[in-house]
Amino acid sequence: MVTIYSKDYCPYCVRAKALLDSLNVKYEEIDVTNDMDKLMEISAKSGFQTVPQIFVGEKCLGGFSDIDALNNEGKLLDLLK
Repeated sequence: MVTIYSKDYCPYCVRAKALLDSLNVKYEEIDVTNDMDKLMEISAKSGFQTVPQIFVGEKCLGGFSDIDALNNEGKLLDLLK
């Protein structure tokens, strides 16, 4: 299961969701705009303080630039399975 943690005003979140949509990847979006506790929880798991944060199960793939680079290398779809 792919989960993307995002904020409603974040342009990189929009780009990450657009990339996943273009690849026909289903994901669950969790908006942390007004949920500082959830943001702190996922930041503790990932080590990142920013959004988006894209997880496959419990593994964090990083943010938009990370998944974009993986996609450009042809590795993203395999990681999302």
